[in-house]
Amino acid sequence: MSNPRKWSNVAVALQSALGAAITITAVTKAAEGVVSATNTLANGEFVLLAVEGMWQLNDRVARVKAVSGAGFTLEGIDTTLFDTFTSGSAQKITFGVSVTTATEVSPSGGEFDFIPTTTIHAAQQTQIPGTPTAGVYTFTNVWDISDAGLLAIKAASDTQTKRAVKFTFGAGGPIMCFNGYPAGQLLPGGQAQALVTTPTVITLSGTPSYYAS
Repeated sequence: MSNPRKWSNVAVALQSALGAAITITAVTKAAEGVVSATNTLANGEFVLLAVEGMWQLNDRVARVKAVSGAGFTLEGIDTTLFDTFTSGSAQKITFGVSVTTATEVSPSGGEFDFIPTTTIHAAQQTQIPGTPTAGVYTFTNVWDISDAGLLAIKAASDTQTKRAVKFTFGAGGPIMCFNGYPAGQLLPGGQAQALVTTPTVITLSGTPSYYAS
């Protein structure tokens, strides 16, 4: 455990806008996938991918590097064993909303739904992993009906629309980003003489991406 982290000085940012779709014509299978596209992005920007064929990239948030007029590289995303790309697009993400009310965060999901394979000839049960369940982040937040982050979550919840999310663990620290469905109705809760809180949930859609800084 070379660099343990704690939940302190963590910035949580929510997508406020998506740029125009950039058509992708190819994605290589490599240690870091190289995207062919007529590019308008800059190094270090984040994109939301919509991809067919190479389904492992669909709904994924990625940071771009090695930008040129002909494309960009998906930083830190190994596409070597992915399926073959057929079509897709990328949209620049603006993380313009900060979530600043969270007091607790709890992840869940990601476990496999197992498929029974036991035959009538076996003396014990057998099974194989199926698809994993969606990851879920559950937050406890300070109840503040004027907070921009909570209002953005409620707006996405009301319209059942996805938002890109980015966690940054301290200045220059690790980054986790993903796309997901926010849910929350600003319902107040708590105990007598305690802080009024409200729950929110973000259910992941697609695979998270991680960056060292």
